[in-house]
Amino acid sequence: MSATTSPAATLPNGVTSGQRLRRVLQAMRVGLTPMLGGYWVIMVLGFLVAGLVIQFLTDGDSHSIWDYGTQSPKYFSLAVGITIGPAFFTLMVSLGITRRMFSLAATIFLVGAATGTALLWVLVYQIEHVVYAWQGWTQTLANPHLFTKTSQVGLIFLEFFLLVLSHEVAGWLTGLAFMRFGAWKGLLLLPVTLLPAAAAEFLLVAQWLAEALANTGYHRPALAVAVPGVLAVSALGLYFGYLMIRSFGVRPTKG
Repeated sequence: MSATTSPAATLPNGVTSGQRLRRVLQAMRVGLTPMLGGYWVIMVLGFLVAGLVIQFLTDGDSHSIWDYGTQSPKYFSLAVGITIGPAFFTLMVSLGITRRMFSLAATIFLVGAATGTALLWVLVYQIEHVVYAWQGWTQTLANPHLFTKTSQVGLIFLEFFLLVLSHEVAGWLTGLAFMRFGAWKGLLLLPVTLLPAAAAEFLLVAQWLAEALANTGYHRPALAVAVPGVLAVSALGLYFGYLMIRSFGVRPTKG
């Protein structure tokens, strides 16, 4: 049997491709939810709860505490993307899951995780806004964003969804490159595998990198260009990840 074929081509009686896809997604959800959920809890407790306690003790410093944590979800999402390939590929393919179905399931999971993280950031900004308004504090944003105030819910969601998704895709490519080509070639390929994250940073010009880019005279393109650009690069990254594993054979377990 070639590396590109799979026993999943002939499914057991009563089992559909949709059912098998749902089972793969369930495995990814069970395996990665503790990692993802734990991160969400830590961020909420560390930045919102602890931050508000500090604000109350110091009578407020007129800055959004939650905004200080805006860099974190990008880099954590990079780690999620790196993890999903090496953690699940060999197991799923050995169980008869096709590489195409595995890539589709990973895409659905990563998009769902990006959506969840973006919604969390929207929600906590709103909670913080209510508390700040109640105390008479000013919710000044510490970082440049696509939005200028926390009532711009759509722009908050858009910024975090795009940045998180693009970093997840960069992680997806990075993890697969190390798995497929080994450590040294994986390191050499980092400038390529990290392109989705870099493209998002340069197209959106938000958060910590925005000021550095502005000092060079570079400015964010119109959102009508930037948003489709980030989505296109992310989609290409997901597809190239599939191409990377399409002919990759499962290696036997050592020992």
